Amino acid sequence: MSQLNILITGANRGIGLQLAKQYAEQGAKVFAACREASEALISSKVTVISGIDVTDSNAAETLKNELGGSKIDILINNAGILTRENLESAPAADIQQQFNVNALAPLQLTLGLRSQFNDNAKVIMITSRMGSMSDNGSGGYYGYRMSKAALNAAGVSLACDLKPEGIAVALLHPGYVQTDMVNNTGDISATEAAERLRQRIAELNLENTGTFWHSNGEVLPW
Repeated sequence: MSQLNILITGANRGIGLQLAKQYAEQGAKVFAACREASEALISSKVTVISGIDVTDSNAAETLKNELGGSKIDILINNAGILTRENLESAPAADIQQQFNVNALAPLQLTLGLRSQFNDNAKVIMITSRMGSMSDNGSGGYYGYRMSKAALNAAGVSLACDLKPEGIAVALLHPGYVQTDMVNNTGDISATEAAERLRQRIAELNLENTGTFWHSNGEVLPW
């Protein structure tokens, strides 16, 4: 089997960092994109592409240049942000920023990198069950919930549109992970989340493309 080429955004810490490290340890060629590289990422056996703001209109072109002709087997759109809106405070600017990073950027990067996809490539959207309508029993987090619901919608459309090209798409919820985003209050470590996500990615194919999965294998409701 030939070496896999994997591009991961938001790879400087948390889940993205662990995915990069684990895939590299398995022998994949990992291109780790981030705004600013962490020491942990730099010391990993990956190709670091720093200075990448996923909301930049030139991000896809920059990444294609950095790939140096390498085709992509797995694209993992992992970069994301979270702010905490509620009834008392829901700044439009914060909500818009979450849309830009969490929903628009993954779609635009996927479209912009389409020419770099290998045969039978896979596109991964790291989403959240907080984007589920039927699973929302606590409210709040307006921008995050709205942006992840939008990401899910984009992912399903991409699954439909890319299927004829042999490209499968997954919407993956990592779980409640101990990362800086949630002040490290999660239920599982980033290491375990990455291990689970890699299992779901390995299981992804054209038969189950467009599925909204929990990293533990559970299919989540829309």
